[in-house]
Amino acid sequence: MARIYPFRALRYDTSLVRMEDVVTQPYDKITPEMQQRYYERSPYNLIRIILGKREPGDTEPQDFLPAGEQAHNCYTRAAHYLKEWRAERVLAEEAEAALYGYSQTYTVPDTSEVRERRGFIALGHLYDYADKVVYRHEQTFPKHKSDRLALFKATRAYCEQIYMLYSDPGFTAEKLIFGSSKDGKATNPADLAITDEYGVVHRVWKLTDPTLINLIVTAMADKKLIIADGHHRYETSVAYAKERSAQLKLPLGEPLDPDEKVNSSHLPAPPFPEAAMMMTFVNMDAPGITILPTHRIVFGLENFSSPDFITDASRYFDVTELSDSEPAADLIDRLSKTPGESFIAATGDGNYILTPRLDDIAPLLIGLPPRQRQLGVAQLHIVVLDNLLGLNQETITRLGNVLYIRDAQEAVGLVESGKADVAFLIKPITLDQLRDVSLSGEVMPQKSTDFYPKLLSGLAIYALD
Repeated sequence: MARIYPFRALRYDTSLVRMEDVVTQPYDKITPEMQQRYYERSPYNLIRIILGKREPGDTEPQDFLPAGEQAHNCYTRAAHYLKEWRAERVLAEEAEAALYGYSQTYTVPDTSEVRERRGFIALGHLYDYADKVVYRHEQTFPKHKSDRLALFKATRAYCEQIYMLYSDPGFTAEKLIFGSSKDGKATNPADLAITDEYGVVHRVWKLTDPTLINLIVTAMADKKLIIADGHHRYETSVAYAKERSAQLKLPLGEPLDPDEKVNSSHLPAPPFPEAAMMMTFVNMDAPGITILPTHRIVFGLENFSSPDFITDASRYFDVTELSDSEPAADLIDRLSKTPGESFIAATGDGNYILTPRLDDIAPLLIGLPPRQRQLGVAQLHIVVLDNLLGLNQETITRLGNVLYIRDAQEAVGLVESGKADVAFLIKPITLDQLRDVSLSGEVMPQKSTDFYPKLLSGLAIYALD
C-alpha cells in the first residue's frame, strides 16, 4: 500500500522575505547562470542549500575523509545556512502537521494553450522498487545520487519534492482539496501564490483538518506510484532509509504501531523520520500534465562525417531531407505531423527526418522488452547512438558524449556553431506509454521525459531534526 503522511513543514516567513526572491527551480535544472542569479536575488535564496557554489579549498564530503578530519564544502555550508535561517526564524516550523494543496497554472511552451496541473504535497513512505508500490520510468546517473546523498546527510532535510504520479479516475483528492465547482476553479483561496521566472503561477493551500487529511490518506492507500521527476533523490533516500532502519533496529516496511488505524483523531506518522520523504502527488487521470521531449546532442566524435552518417542511417530509416533554412520551431512542427516514431537529425550539412523501417530495425531491438521496442527514444538509443555511433550506455556515462536539452533551437544552434556533431530532435513520450512501461517494471533511457512545469523548490521543507 502507498502510505502518505502529513508533516510540520519548515516554511519561509513571508513577513521577512519575498517568496519570489527565495524559491528556485529544481537543482538539476539550474544552470551556472541561474545559480548566480539566485545568489544575487536574496541572501536567503534556497540555492545556497540545494546547489551551493564550490569554493577553493573545499574538501570531499565527510564520508570520504579520514577519521577525525572535518569536512568543509558546499554541503557543510548548506547545513550552516539551514541552521542559521531557522535560528533567525526566516524558516519557521509549522505549528500543526499538514498536507499542502499545490497547483501550477502555465502556458504550454511554444503554444498559447493555458493549463493547470493540480496535486498535493505530503510525505511519502519510501519503498524498494521490489515492493511494487513505487515504480521508476528511467535510468539514473550514479554521480547525481552521490551528490544528493552528501547534501542530505549534511542538512538532514528535504528542500525539494519528488514528483509522483498516481491514478484515480474519481478525482478523490482533488475534490477534497480544491472543491468541485462546475467551472473547475478552486472554491477556496490559496494561502500563497508565486509567479516564477517562466511565468508559471504556483499556488499553495495549507490543509490541517484531521478528518480531511485522513480521507486523503485513505484514498491514496491502494495507489501505485510512478516517479515522474526525482529518480536520483528517491533512490538515494531509499538506500539511506535502509541504512537507518538497520541502525535504529526499526522496520522500514511497517508502521510504528502495527495496529495503527486511520481515524479523525489520529494522524499517521512514519516509523522513523528517514522512512519518508517529501513528495508532490499528481493524478494521471486529471488534466494539466504536459510531457516535453528532451533532445539528444552528440559531440566529441572522432572523424564524424554527416554524409557518411546519413548513408549508414539509410540502412534502417527512410530519410527525408529538409530545407537548411527552416528554424527549429518549424522543424519541431514538421516532426509532430510525421507519423510514427520519426525523429530529426540536425547536422552541419543539413537536416533530415529519419523514419524507422520496423522490419530493418527489429533485429537490433531484440534485447528490449516489447513495449520499449515501440518507443522512439529507445529506438534512437539502440539503433543510432549504440549501433551507428558506437555510444552504448557505458560509453555515454564514461565519456559524456551526449547532452540532453529541452530547447530545440539551442540544440540546433550547438550544431550550427560547430560545438556538436549532430542533434537528434525527438517526439515526447506519451503519458500512456510511460504508464505502461513503468508498471511493467521496465525502465527507459535516461532523460526520456521532461515534465513541464517543474515543481518549485522552497515552498515547503521536511526537516528530520
